[in-house]
Amino acid sequence: MSILDRLFILLQHCMPQQLLSRLTGLLADIETQWIKNFLIKTFIAQYKVDMSEAQYADAAQYTSFNEFFTRSLKSGLRPVDPAVSSIVSPADGVVSEAGLIDKTTLLQAKGQHYDLQMLLGGDAVLAKPFENGSFATIYLSPKDYHRVHMPAQGTLLKSIYVPGELFSVNQTTANYVPQLFARNERLICFFDGPNGAFVVILVGALIVAGIETVWSGQVAPKSKTICTTDYSQAITLNRGDEMGRFKLGSTVILLFPEKSAAWSDEIIAGHEVKMGSRIGSMLAQ
Repeated sequence: MSILDRLFILLQHCMPQQLLSRLTGLLADIETQWIKNFLIKTFIAQYKVDMSEAQYADAAQYTSFNEFFTRSLKSGLRPVDPAVSSIVSPADGVVSEAGLIDKTTLLQAKGQHYDLQMLLGGDAVLAKPFENGSFATIYLSPKDYHRVHMPAQGTLLKSIYVPGELFSVNQTTANYVPQLFARNERLICFFDGPNGAFVVILVGALIVAGIETVWSGQVAPKSKTICTTDYSQAITLNRGDEMGRFKLGSTVILLFPEKSAAWSDEIIAGHEVKMGSRIGSMLAQ
């Protein structure tokens, strides 16, 4: 680990993560014209955001920084792979890691692993169906489109909000912070699809001011206790439908049971993906 990496990790341990993230959220919601325009234009320049893809390219057309950050794209820009068996990328981003779950252990980064049960809020019963299953972790950088979509058709059964820390989720932090994704704040969504169960996890991160879903609005931050919601009314979403969004960047983790999914050959660490593109296939049961 370089000296700069050590300092970066140390600062995250020392800084008031929750306070900083919530203050950032307040700033991002400001609708004062000159403030929000300055924030948006500075961000676009700093991170080289491709505004030619956005439905609205002019910073002045957004009422706040958060509205810009969760911007929609031009219609038809992200076609969803039509194959019935396809698993598609839920977001624009980069594959952090993908592969098989080693009984209850997921690969976070080279030399770093984390526990399936911890990731799912400590519930052994919920973790059991995904032992020896498949996982994919997709990192959304600041420049990316930050709406999250369904990787497959599914009916929402349960969601679990797990409070936690707010470490950055970039590659440096993934490389050096143990159990990163099982420590950070996250929303775990359990679905049942035509080919069986799967899970979509939205992981919070440093200065992520909130997580929203299309069925309940903003769900994080909440209390400091785990919050479980069971859905008696069927909420069914098709492959490629929007399911949520991040107010500032983070990570999405997909889980599938054993022998129910196979990732495409190119879905390895460092591979760039676009929402709707095929990243794997459902396997016949």
